[in-house]
Amino acid sequence: MADMNLTALTVRLVNLYVGLVLFGVSMAMLVEARLGLIPWDVLHQGISRHTGWSLGTTVIVIGFVVLLLWIPLRERPGFGTLSNVVVIGLALDETVRLLPTPAGLAGRIALVAGGIVLNAFATLLYLNARMGAGPRDGLLTGLLRLTRVPAGLLKVAIEISVVAVGWVLGGTVGIGTIVFALSVGPMIQVLSALVPALALTARPTPQPEPALVPTPCA
Repeated sequence: MADMNLTALTVRLVNLYVGLVLFGVSMAMLVEARLGLIPWDVLHQGISRHTGWSLGTTVIVIGFVVLLLWIPLRERPGFGTLSNVVVIGLALDETVRLLPTPAGLAGRIALVAGGIVLNAFATLLYLNARMGAGPRDGLLTGLLRLTRVPAGLLKVAIEISVVAVGWVLGGTVGIGTIVFALSVGPMIQVLSALVPALALTARPTPQPEPALVPTPCA
């Protein structure tokens, strides 16, 4: 039993950290495509232009700021939450350093498309680790519980808000931003169907042991 638990934990940790690293790589792919950033990265880039921080450092700092908003929302971070804040930012900076911007438009479009697919795959990996939501995901779930606004509408409202603020601060908004926002959700569903092991499923609820009913005597 102990060996099985250790194996399961190892698989979850691998899913978590591979997913977080690939998530950071996918963000960098849209940065280097220069056709528009992931919605939250518009805000991150806008802030980084005024602070002089790298984009990855800004992602980490804003991640911790968003975590402070969890306190009044009564959200509880997990081990994966704290890992999310740090690992994605580090992976983003390192990938931006190594990944060149394609010379032609076709290459840049391919980079956006690949980034979207990779982002969806990475999301499934780290969510399946079930070690805690990311700071921005937790903000959404906390506000959902507080406001009772439909999830889709609230998510769109949050992303429009961060894009607007980021754009005012100098973040890059483009066709890649719009395509990402519209397609990453459906891509997650497609990958879940193609790779059933990655499909997000609810944990089974433990069932109570059936009560012993005495057998009537003949």
